[in-house]
Amino acid sequence: MKYILAISVFLIATVCGAKVPSPKKNQDKEVKSNVVPKREFRGAWIQCVNNQWTGIGREKMQKTLVTQLDELKRCGINAIMFQVRAEADALYESKYEPWSRYLTAEQGRAPEPYWDPLAWMVEECHRRGMECHAWINPFRAKTKGTKALAASHPYFKHPERFFHYDGLMLFDPGQPENWDYICEVSMDIVRRYDVDGLHIDDYFYPYPVSGVKIPDDATYQKYGDGMSLEDWRRDNVNRFIKKLNESVKSVKPWCKFGVSPFGIYRNKKNDPYGSETNGLQNYDDLYADVLEWVRKGWVDYNIPQIYWQIGHTAADYDTLIRWWSENAGGRHLYIGQDVERTVKYSDLNNPNEHQMRAKYELQRSLPGVEGSCQWYAKAVVDNPGNYGTMLKETFHKYPALAPLMPWIDAKAPKAVRRPAVIATKDGPTLFWTAPKAKKQMDKAAWYAIYRFKKGEKIDLTNPANLVATTRNTFYNLPSDALGHVYVITALDHMQNESKGKKIKL
Repeated sequence: MKYILAISVFLIATVCGAKVPSPKKNQDKEVKSNVVPKREFRGAWIQCVNNQWTGIGREKMQKTLVTQLDELKRCGINAIMFQVRAEADALYESKYEPWSRYLTAEQGRAPEPYWDPLAWMVEECHRRGMECHAWINPFRAKTKGTKALAASHPYFKHPERFFHYDGLMLFDPGQPENWDYICEVSMDIVRRYDVDGLHIDDYFYPYPVSGVKIPDDATYQKYGDGMSLEDWRRDNVNRFIKKLNESVKSVKPWCKFGVSPFGIYRNKKNDPYGSETNGLQNYDDLYADVLEWVRKGWVDYNIPQIYWQIGHTAADYDTLIRWWSENAGGRHLYIGQDVERTVKYSDLNNPNEHQMRAKYELQRSLPGVEGSCQWYAKAVVDNPGNYGTMLKETFHKYPALAPLMPWIDAKAPKAVRRPAVIATKDGPTLFWTAPKAKKQMDKAAWYAIYRFKKGEKIDLTNPANLVATTRNTFYNLPSDALGHVYVITALDHMQNESKGKKIKL
């Protein structure tokens, strides 16, 4: 009986026509601080190369991923970087490259029973209000552990486009035909799957091995054009990054493109503008001029892998995060956080706790830093040192929208229409109609739900009032929804936010 009475009350909920201030007008009030921000990238990498999925089958893999995604959602993660192409292979249905051995234990063998992990992951992420970024390795064509290539592997079509290095096989980054091919593969992913981003990792030219020379002399002779070998290699990677960004945007202008480079750009001993570090360098050793990509706007976000501890003698986290902050360059900077190493080391100022709190305080206090990405997702779920618990209870206490990317799009969608509360089999549910839009970039792709007590000031800048983000045009209300005011805003693909529509219960 109480349930029936409650439904009756919900059905006479009042839809308020008064305008709610646009969140965009108040975004300058969202000051950078150590408090939980309303907009923050909170990613996690889900990798295949550790063989966690190899040969386990669809049912077990899906069950494991559901468990992980549910816990990551509880931990406030709002973006998943899902590895789908590790060695010119595919954890999705591809007409270009064979099914990955990291999925089925044999390269080229389709999953049985059949399924498409990327399509499934996109749907599961969106169901939880998370972005899904397809993570590829562009140049690696064979890892050391791969003993046999499928007949459909691209190597057998054009073996002259590859070279071998210390047990690896790579697409030669100096051959423009390889740039075209990798861009074609990437565009196929972006075109056929509703991914929110395309993500590449830190493998460009191979990590150097002492005494092993990169076998690209013939390519250099053909394409070097008078440049030094080192400058030519960097130019190859630069031109590839530019082309890949343009290719992605030509298919879906709203698809974000980002990179997670090694954590050191250059050491100060090699460059007066480098960091006070002493380790392998992107610029000199991997031929990855990351700052050039940022300055030229060829990437939308940069996630340097600053996996070391505060106080590391060669690569101090404190030194590196400050250096990257100073060189953010007008594109989003997220910090690659190593979960297990973070909890392994004690805070230098408080030996009774590990370094997570100190790292997050640094991350949120520095200009240009717009979030972080966790290496790796399962480590968050396993909760060593209460890392996941601390995300839930402190650092990700409230949901967060994605940081804005005005260089892609800065126009907010129109407000939602006709909000109403309707009784359903799942209980009272808030419904609304998507706003009208003529262009894809203006359409609503997400929605934000805010909740206030009756009489409370409507403040959409305070993340404590944000209760959910969803791709749906409905929201199942909690049992204590009576006596509250809900506000719904529309978010486009870039999460530009509309004016709110409120409804009193």
